[in-house]
Amino acid sequence: MQLSNNDRQNYYNLNKGYEGELLFDSLTEQIEGNCLILNDLRLTANNQNFQIDALLISKNTLYIFEVKNYSRDYYYTSDKILKNDQSEVTNPLIQLQRAESLLRQLLLKFNFSIPIQSYVIFVNPEFMLYLAPPDKPFIFPTQLNRFLKKLNNDQSQIQQHHMKLAETIKSLDKLENPYQYLPHYDYQQLRKGMICAKCNSFSLKIAGMKCICTSCGNTEHIDIATIRTINEFKLLFPNEKITTGKIFEWCDIITSKKRIQRILKTNFKQMDVLRRVYYE
Repeated sequence: MQLSNNDRQNYYNLNKGYEGELLFDSLTEQIEGNCLILNDLRLTANNQNFQIDALLISKNTLYIFEVKNYSRDYYYTSDKILKNDQSEVTNPLIQLQRAESLLRQLLLKFNFSIPIQSYVIFVNPEFMLYLAPPDKPFIFPTQLNRFLKKLNNDQSQIQQHHMKLAETIKSLDKLENPYQYLPHYDYQQLRKGMICAKCNSFSLKIAGMKCICTSCGNTEHIDIATIRTINEFKLLFPNEKITTGKIFEWCDIITSKKRIQRILKTNFKQMDVLRRVYYE
């Protein structure tokens, strides 16, 4: 479907933020010190939701990391962060301070007492924040390796109560994002067809038992491609019944309903209600 300008910008921001978190995750995986790392936490304290990109548990300290994948030049002035065109972006310190306060309250509820240090991590090497005060807990791309080496040099042994702390926090993690926003869509307005598992294009053609992407050359067995497409349909339309006719229309490029029916019967549970057959 065609996204509005606002939805397209929102998608761009979400995707860029996700890429930044993946990059930081790959860097923290290299830490060899004795610590525990929890990623992408969504927690609640005193009926207030908050989110933590990464939480590192060491023997003596909890580290909260707010990861930003900003690129290009920004300016810091009067506790505001501005772009070149003087438009303001939300200061990540506000979210960081809120997360630290609520995490401290949450730990107190479960009788955990441990110092907390919080940092905003800027991971994009093309980012620059001019006039940033040196006393702010910012870690810039040029400082990131040194900061991680410092964490890596901490060889303090974590103990059983640290494991209990990590398990408690993980058990409180809300898998669903309460802030998630999706643009409105319906079945009729969406383009039908199977997409390439590698490049996401609609440039697929059927050759025997293979789906071949004419855009990137990726090849996939037709059964696997169809099952993937069915699961995408289920994700988009969780309340819709999975029927042969509906999936035949959704896949678009498969010309045989019998092939669709065979894949459904083989890989999904057949249901029959009042002579209406569907699959789960």
